Amino acid sequence: MPYVNIQITDTGVTREDKARLIEGTTRLLWEVLGKDPASTFVVINEIGLDNWGVAGEQVSQRSKR
Repeated sequence: MPYVNIQITDTGVTREDKARLIEGTTRLLWEVLGKDPASTFVVINEIGLDNWGVAGEQVSQRSKR
């Protein structure tokens, strides 16, 4: 029973993009590891740019430059 958690920023990702991520991740686990798609769970967490940091700085601040 695979569980995959995808964390992305909440900007510019459409419903269709997320559907493709879920389908593609599920397919990849089936193709590579033989995992049953019926028991594969994919969760996408969208994180606001204020809550995502890199190099000691909020991404929201970095993106303003």
